Amino acid sequence: MDVITAIHTRRSMGKVTQEPIAKETIEQILEAGVWAPNHRLTEPWRFFVLTGDGRNKLGEALGAIAIANEPEDAIPAEREARLEGAMKKAHRAPVIIGAAVVPSDRRDVIELEEYGAVNAAIQNMLLAIHALGLGAIWRSGEPCYNPIMNDCFGLRPQDKMLGFIYLGVPDMETPAARRAPAASKTTWIDN
Repeated sequence: MDVITAIHTRRSMGKVTQEPIAKETIEQILEAGVWAPNHRLTEPWRFFVLTGDGRNKLGEALGAIAIANEPEDAIPAEREARLEGAMKKAHRAPVIIGAAVVPSDRRDVIELEEYGAVNAAIQNMLLAIHALGLGAIWRSGEPCYNPIMNDCFGLRPQDKMLGFIYLGVPDMETPAARRAPAASKTTWIDN
């Protein structure tokens, strides 16, 4: 599959089977990530591959975040349901790749560019996953940036988990997608 076709046909696949994915395939996907452009060659990414019971690490973090701000008088059964629901999210795919930014402490490095590099690595991995005939969805949101998540994965306060790639064999039809034409978002400046 050529890169233009991969870009145009890749879709978020939120439903995958629990069929195992070979370690060699996962390593190939990670290698695609590390070839992302990064300013000053800082390679600010850190990846966490969760499989089998290793996914419980994410489940425990999601559960702790889900109930972290509950009042002390919360109804125990409701609290337990929220906890279990959050923990189950970590088992929606047989492989989950966490992608974190670990910004360089060098004074000549712009922190925002470090985030861009990790996001580019994630896109490389998503395209590799698609080219390999697999499916994935990049999940992010508030729990990723919560200090509990940092603690769970041994990240420093200035580091951030930028999302989790849920990866597996697709178990759904490829969704239709549409984008506004590039021309509608482009300004040409030629003088």
